[in-house]
Amino acid sequence: MELGIIGQARSGKTSLFNAVTRGQAQVGAYSSRNEPNVGVVHVPDPRVDALADVFKPKKKTYAEIRWVDFPVAGFGPEGPGAAFIADLAKMDALVHVVRVFEDPSVPHEEGSVDAHRDLEALELELTFADLALIERRISRIDSEMRSIKAAERAALERQRDLMQRMQAHLESGRGLRSFEASDDERELRHYQFVTRRPELIVVNIGEGDLDRVADIEAEFRERYGAPSVMVTPLSAKVEAELAQMDPEEAAEFRADLGLAAESPLDRAIVTAYELLGLQSFLTAGDDECRAWTVRRGATAPEAAGKIHTDLERGFIRAEVANWQDMVSAGSMPELKKRGQLRTEGKAYVVQDGDVLNILFNV
Repeated sequence: MELGIIGQARSGKTSLFNAVTRGQAQVGAYSSRNEPNVGVVHVPDPRVDALADVFKPKKKTYAEIRWVDFPVAGFGPEGPGAAFIADLAKMDALVHVVRVFEDPSVPHEEGSVDAHRDLEALELELTFADLALIERRISRIDSEMRSIKAAERAALERQRDLMQRMQAHLESGRGLRSFEASDDERELRHYQFVTRRPELIVVNIGEGDLDRVADIEAEFRERYGAPSVMVTPLSAKVEAELAQMDPEEAAEFRADLGLAAESPLDRAIVTAYELLGLQSFLTAGDDECRAWTVRRGATAPEAAGKIHTDLERGFIRAEVANWQDMVSAGSMPELKKRGQLRTEGKAYVVQDGDVLNILFNV
């Protein structure tokens, strides 16, 4: 899973990147370069740890998220460039960081704090980029229409109609993530529309607002919440500092600040999974205990394909257990004795937390 971090200058997006990756990328470094910060992090999963306590495997493997902190410089004075937008559109979801507190280090002449203004201005740039892509496609369709036979025009006419309806949707002030395409309009998937990416809005709060998290979250959810848009507030600066501490020290510091024991970064990861309609299934054995990411509604053969294409191609059946049942049983023989290991076929829809053993033949 790839998440692209975007935001206005001094929004705190690189601090967020440092917090989630435990990195030390230079904050405010984009004045002289135009390259993104990239980091890969493990998704915390206590289920992997619990299964490892049972099986004592040689290694534990967690699901991974690739975080890409895009430079502010990508949003130039004349709007984002095509290559920059194409990179954004390849992300599974966008993480839009917006600052809601005054920063003493920012000269007053560089602008007042207005989170809604900043958020909506950047969204407008992304909307213009998608509109430009649609306009170019409509122009190409019109050119092709002049040189093909009448019998071949129907498919292009349907595509132009789709583009025009998306154009109207964007011009009404809504991103394409809320645009509904019919079953015969799946070519929409082939276009790199950046406003179609699900979005997590990270409201970057100051230390003085830590006791107002619930109110701030409610405000932004009411204004921007939608099926493909979620909101989570956090202090990127505080979380970046905590990321550099050992877990025990961080827990003490979190308690001293009156923060919840659960990191908002972990919550943000859970939110990203919800946005993308993803879940995790697990495999467990003496060699490895591992979490795998799959879309909700995936069948057992599709899950098998995440492990290896041969397993999907030669799928026979899957042995399935709930991870809690497996931990409680303490061993595979005991799990079978309790009747908690069942056999499922190709139509089985994998559930979050399933432990799968794939039986196959190729």
